[in-house]
Amino acid sequence: MTEVTILVENINPTLKVAHISGQLDESNVDEKIQGIYKALENAPKGLSMIFDMQGLDYMNSKSIGYLTDLYGKITELGGKVAICSAKPNILDILQVVGLTQLMQNYESIDAAKAAMPTATTPVVEPAPVAQPATTPVVEPAPVAQPATTPVVEPAPAPVTPADPSQVTSDGAYKFES
Repeated sequence: MTEVTILVENINPTLKVAHISGQLDESNVDEKIQGIYKALENAPKGLSMIFDMQGLDYMNSKSIGYLTDLYGKITELGGKVAICSAKPNILDILQVVGLTQLMQNYESIDAAKAAMPTATTPVVEPAPVAQPATTPVVEPAPVAQPATTPVVEPAPAPVTPADPSQVTSDGAYKFES
C-alpha cells in the first residue's frame, strides 16, 4: 500500500483546506478520499474548499474522478473550489483532463485563501438576468391573387391571295414572284 495522507483543516465556517500528500493510487484512494467526503457532511451552503497539493507526488485516474465529483458537490452548495501548490507533474495532469478550467490554480495556499470567500463574505449567486420580452413574429397571411386569364394571341390571319384564280386544285396558293 502506497503512503498517502489527507488532512482537512477548517479555516472558517465556510472554508476548508484539504492537505493531500503522498501518492493517490488504486491501493488507497477509495479509503483516503473519504476524509474529504466526511468533511462535506452537513456542510453549510457556500462552503468552499482548497485542495493543497504541495505534498502530492502522484495521482491516478480514479483520483481525478473523485476530485471531479468533489468539485460537483461543493459547487452544488454554492461554494468555490481551488487547487494550490501543485507540482508540475500533477498540474500537467489536471490541465490535460480540464480540471484547471473548473478550479482556479494558485501557487501558494495563502494566495488561494485570499481568493476564497470568507464567513463574512459569503458566496453570492448572481441574480438572474432579465431577458427582454420577445414579440412573436407573425407571418402575414398570403394575399389571394386575382385569377388571371391567360393571354391568347390571335392566330395570324391566313394569307390569301387577292385573286382567287391563284388557288390550286389541292387548295394551296400559288404566288408568283
